[in-house]
Amino acid sequence: MKRNPIILRKEISALLIIDLQEKILPVIKNIDSVLENTIKLIKGFKILQLPIFYTEQYPKGLGPTSSRILEELNRYSAIQKMSFSCFGAENLFNEFRQKRLSQIVVCGVESHVCVQQTVLDLIANDFQVNVVADAVSSRREFDFLIALERMRTLGAEITTAESILFELLEVCGTTEFKEISKIIK
Repeated sequence: MKRNPIILRKEISALLIIDLQEKILPVIKNIDSVLENTIKLIKGFKILQLPIFYTEQYPKGLGPTSSRILEELNRYSAIQKMSFSCFGAENLFNEFRQKRLSQIVVCGVESHVCVQQTVLDLIANDFQVNVVADAVSSRREFDFLIALERMRTLGAEITTAESILFELLEVCGTTEFKEISKIIK
């Protein structure tokens, strides 16, 4: 018997946080939930010692990443970009390839712009993409809903933060399980 190949595996998974920047966040629907679930993912990925990447779209105009997120990302550096898609963010996709990361977990804003374009480009480059539905959003709910449907239709896995963390844990009873269980409560 075998496991489904779309189930996340630690050795090939990474977290990509897209453009959770101070100046845009006040207009984003359900932003507190997005930030809370993103922080859960960051903490979980850190416990599991998995790679984390985060981008900033035109920081001169949109400001830095949210201070709530930066508190958790203190040892990481932002990848700055001008393109909407992270495809244009330095050599990010090449770095994924070089590190043999093929399952990319995506969260951030806005669902119908930077997130969606990044997801579609990742899929076009043969990455498995898991969009964290409770850690992405847009200014308008309709844009968010259409973006999720489009990404799903074009090959993205749509899931939740808690589901991601339990897939990566694989089993209970470990030290990591105990630590992550505290995060998701």
